[in-house]
Amino acid sequence: MQVPPFSLSEQLAQLGPELDAAVLQVLRSGQYIGGGVIAAFEKAFAESVGTPFAVGCNSGTDALILALRGLGIGPGDEVITCSFSFFATAEAISAVGATPVFVDVEESSYLINLDQLEAAITPATKALIPVHLFGRPVDMERVCSIASRHGLKVVEDCAQASGASWAGRPVGSWGDVGCFSFFPTKNLGGAGDGGAVTCCDEALAQSMRELAVHGMPRRYLHTELGYNSRLDSMQAAVLNVKLPHLSSWVEKRSAIASRYRNELTAADAIALPEAGPEGHSWNQFVVRVPACSPNPACGSSCTPSSDSASFGLPEACCRDWLKQQLQDAGVTTIIYYPIPIHRQPAYAHLGYGPGSLPITERLCSEVLSLPIFPELSAEQQGRVIEVLLELTAKSGSISQALAA
Repeated sequence: MQVPPFSLSEQLAQLGPELDAAVLQVLRSGQYIGGGVIAAFEKAFAESVGTPFAVGCNSGTDALILALRGLGIGPGDEVITCSFSFFATAEAISAVGATPVFVDVEESSYLINLDQLEAAITPATKALIPVHLFGRPVDMERVCSIASRHGLKVVEDCAQASGASWAGRPVGSWGDVGCFSFFPTKNLGGAGDGGAVTCCDEALAQSMRELAVHGMPRRYLHTELGYNSRLDSMQAAVLNVKLPHLSSWVEKRSAIASRYRNELTAADAIALPEAGPEGHSWNQFVVRVPACSPNPACGSSCTPSSDSASFGLPEACCRDWLKQQLQDAGVTTIIYYPIPIHRQPAYAHLGYGPGSLPITERLCSEVLSLPIFPELSAEQQGRVIEVLLELTAKSGSISQALAA
């Protein structure tokens, strides 16, 4: 049995007729940019997040850039975030001319360490970007409290967290702006790139809307330099069909995560993710495979990771070995992320050397994402569990290293 990390085939089979009709209606309308389909999605999405305003855009990356631009963040400003995230989190900060400042994450949650975040604030700090990584929400009450004390803006990176909430309130409604991605693998995914920003401030929403269409408040009047970052009608049509299913999909993801956590407890060679708070949307189920020390736990097949050797990261041989063994057994996994942002060549000029963010660097050498998507069958998940238990039982020395 082959088990993919993600698949849309079953979802498309279930929603196919409705999706076909929605897309065909847009095609026949001839209105592919703007119009009622876009407006309907923005209204529905804003309601789902619990904000008065939502503005569609081209991608989750653009959502971050529009948020920072709309909040007036630019050259000379610092924005604090974490390095254990997709590159776009920091890239957006740099794109507006500001400087990303990285702090470490918590080993148990994979989320930004809020104690270190507050300690990193300087007079140049203008905003915070908490990342709701893998669908797990950051403690937004505490983030907002820190921001309020220091007069800072809060931009929520919700790219992996559609459908997640903190303290019963959806992510994307806590900060000044929430930034979402509709990349196909996300909890709410389109048929290509897409994104949105959400907020409660009408003037800010209007500013971001204008920035997304070349800084244009009305046709052919350009009051500032903006972008071409519109959510097109085809994507909005697909998202309009999918949005009503988001909460049930998140429930299915949660059930899959619960089964993994219950049935993999015997696999003590790997560290399971915490259940997390209520409101976790489980975009990914990420385990850790600690490196073997002092002797190779994976036998002669254990070889040094090229990423570890090239970027000064902790050894990842056990994780890479387990990934390959799973692949050989038909189970495909993904590594999010093998190289932290602060160790990427593009950010070498910031001077973050090996060991500067030790937990982030260790996680990048240990994490492995197991297959999780709403349509993952019980049989497919059972196969993942079966193979993992078999492999980890054969690798007792890994569990000894973990226990040590």
